[in-house]
Amino acid sequence: MAQAVHSAPRAAARPRIGGFDPSLLLWIGAAAVLVFMVVVPLLWLAYTSIQQENSGALTLHNYFTVFTQSYYLEPIRNSMILATCVALIAVAVGTPLAWLVTRSNMPARGLVRALVFAAFATPPFLGAQAWIFLAADRSGWLNRLWETLFHTQSGPFNIYSLAGAIFVMGLYSIPYTFTFVSGSLEMMSSEMEDAAAILGSSPWRTTFQITLPLVSPAIVSGFIMSFLEGLALFGVPAFLLIPARQQVMTTQLYEFFQFPVHVQWAAAYAMPLLVVTIFLLYIQRRMLGRRQFTTVTGKGGQRRLYKLGGGRWPVLGLALIPSLLAIALPYAALFAVSISRAWGKGPVPGNLTLHWYRWALIDNLESKTAITHSLTYGAAAATISVVIAVLIAYAVLRKLVAGAQVLGFLCMAPFVVPGIVLAIGFFSAYAHPPVLLYGTAGMLIVAFATRFLPIAYSNSTSVLRGINPELENAARTLGAGRLRTLFSITAPLLRRGLLSGWLLVFIPAIRELSCAVFLFTPHTAVMTTMMFDFSDAG
Repeated sequence: MAQAVHSAPRAAARPRIGGFDPSLLLWIGAAAVLVFMVVVPLLWLAYTSIQQENSGALTLHNYFTVFTQSYYLEPIRNSMILATCVALIAVAVGTPLAWLVTRSNMPARGLVRALVFAAFATPPFLGAQAWIFLAADRSGWLNRLWETLFHTQSGPFNIYSLAGAIFVMGLYSIPYTFTFVSGSLEMMSSEMEDAAAILGSSPWRTTFQITLPLVSPAIVSGFIMSFLEGLALFGVPAFLLIPARQQVMTTQLYEFFQFPVHVQWAAAYAMPLLVVTIFLLYIQRRMLGRRQFTTVTGKGGQRRLYKLGGGRWPVLGLALIPSLLAIALPYAALFAVSISRAWGKGPVPGNLTLHWYRWALIDNLESKTAITHSLTYGAAAATISVVIAVLIAYAVLRKLVAGAQVLGFLCMAPFVVPGIVLAIGFFSAYAHPPVLLYGTAGMLIVAFATRFLPIAYSNSTSVLRGINPELENAARTLGAGRLRTLFSITAPLLRRGLLSGWLLVFIPAIRELSCAVFLFTPHTAVMTTMMFDFSDAG
């Protein structure tokens, strides 16, 4: 006997009062926090730059002061020389290195790639400190070795110079060009190069007429990113050029914050850094949009490795030189100093000790506090960045609120703002009432979160694009609200991607110096500012 089966009625969606979606409050809150993090500091930066120092009246005198005196123009010239040379080094070394790793049969290609990425993960100011031990005038170990071997009065190296800063920054900018060019070469088949070889083209001619034009967008990107890094980096010039009494724009901005403090001058002096960064990124986009080289083929992207013959091992030796200078020697020097009682003597019998590890981790309260601050501030900043980035990315991709694209643009805006400029914006906005954050942990946490928000947003967007919205639509059809769908369906699927995004913010946050050095106080010092103070004190 047939039995009638009556299905349960479908759960109705929760009624909304007056058609209002309660989840809208969440997006409004996220947008308000985003404005607090990005918009307010940048507006205050611009306003402070045209504010008279004593009266607060609007004026352009700050610009006149800092851009008409030769004392302040010299750092600009030095910055341009520094950034241009750093970018040229990055392209000249990173491009052939990428070709060797991706297009040749050079041995140990995986090792070379790993060492390049290790250089990318190394804070440049840490490399600068290591090279002080190695190549400081008179006291550097390489100079002392030279004096011993060749019986000279002094060695040839002096890391306390503009050339020294170019050398160190160039070493740690190579990964930019390497990453861009190697990625392009790995996506490109070798069929056009094979065809050129069949037609009698030499390897050099093929490289310059076919390979390089195909990867020229990546080379341009590497040059621009390295130039901007050289222009906006504070740590290396602070460690190497301030003792040499040479200034670049970032160290001159630091000088504006020494007694007597000239915040208005610093704001005006920082504006060109922001303008140049935006302009170069715009030029990059225009160039890559107009001049596109692509390969058209119906076959798979097969790549044939160029055979180096008997030169494989000598070429490997050359390819390892940048990693030797950026990783092996600096880390060896840092370790040697860490186990030496007096660093000038080196790790020799009678000078070995583990005292400094005990001092930093157990005995010294300031260092323990700085380590704790770095970890807690970094964790808090990463959490804030990821939460805001996920909410905004979700609103943008699912088109939940009007103007969501503007919020997405604001999430990416800190990418074009050098860290030192962002720090001055935060100081201008939140070092006074009504929102007084200066002197608190909140100042550094929010600054770090803003500084690396574009990383979290890019990661969140990539992860959300890989999630089909059909599950969310099914939950909504069954009556789940937008918030319940987000936290019960979407969030669990995002868990692994969110963890990677959190780490991508946490790691650079704990090694950030350019923001921290302007915003910390003795009660909010972190590891990077403590290392800077130790280096500054000699």
